[in-house]
Formats: sequence, C-alpha cells, structure tokens
Amino acid sequence: MKPFARFALIAAVMLLAIAAGLFVAYMNQPMRADNPSTPSNDKTLATAQLLALTLPDARTTNQSLSQWRGKLLVVNFWATWCLPCREEMPGFSRLQDKFAAKGVQFVGIAFDNADKVQQFSAQIPVSYPLLIGTAELLPITAGLGNTAGGLPFTVVIDRDGSLLQSRLGVWKEAAFEATLAALAK
Repeated sequence: MKPFARFALIAAVMLLAIAAGLFVAYMNQPMRADNPSTPSNDKTLATAQLLALTLPDARTTNQSLSQWRGKLLVVNFWATWCLPCREEMPGFSRLQDKFAAKGVQFVGIAFDNADKVQQFSAQIPVSYPLLIGTAELLPITAGLGNTAGGLPFTVVIDRDGSLLQSRLGVWKEAAFEATLAALAK
C-alpha cells in the first residue's frame, strides 16, 4: 500500500472512531425537557398525547396512562429483542419497589406483541405494568426527544404532567436512583 493511501486510511479510521466516541457520549447523557433540539411546545404536545393513550397490557386488558396522573411517572419504551432494554429492566423493577411509596410509577411500553411480552415476564419478572405499543407511537417518542427512534428510551413525567427528563439508551440503576431521589422529594 502506498504511503499516502495508508495515511488516508489511518486518518479515516481515526475520524470514524472519534465520531463514534462522541455519538456514544452524547447518547449516554440525559436529555432535559428544555433541550433546544426539540421545541418545548412539541414536547408538551407529545407528553399530553402520551398521557392520553390507552394501551393493552400483555393480557390484552386496556390500561390508560392517565390512571397514573399525580405520580412521578417513568415511561420506558423497550422491546423483548432489545438487549440493552432487557439489561436495565431488573434495575427499574428494583427502583419501582424502592420509590413506590414516594409516588413513583414505572410503566413499560413494549414495541412488541403480547405473547412475547408474556414470555419475557415469565423469564424476567418486573414489578410494574408492561403495555403493548405499536409503530404509531414513534411520532410521540420523537416529540419527546427520541428523534433517532432507538431503544431503550425512557421519559420522566412530573406529577402535573410535564416532561422532566428523557434518555435514549440504558439508564444505569445507580445513576437513575439518584435522579429519582431528587425528583421524588
């Protein structure tokens, strides 16, 4: 290989590695509700649309998200095939148990079918409701800040129905526990 070609290849690999590192660092930062990348009125509308939803659970019983108004609501969008989703859910379950008395309610919305969610629940039980979503929810998640359409995606909604935080990617249990402790006061 010619020296210039080798140099160009090394430079391209380095730039790609830097870009990947910046992307991973960006994806691991919580997004505040006042993130300028999505206008706040879009987030307000998306939050209202989310809270107005009625979705089936894994046993096909319809559940309205409005039943949890007045609580600090943590909505986690996930799928059974998503390994990072599966990784964070046991921690979310422990946090649900720990913060339930302080008015915190976790809800999982799976982009999956009810049978797969039931199978998942049998393998990895969680202490919070799991609902079934469809691709029709993608514009709402985009309005909440998930413009990449990735999973897992988690939002925290205040007791008054306003979006406090959103995060694309795994939310580590210890970090999220500290966040919830501050928000649940």
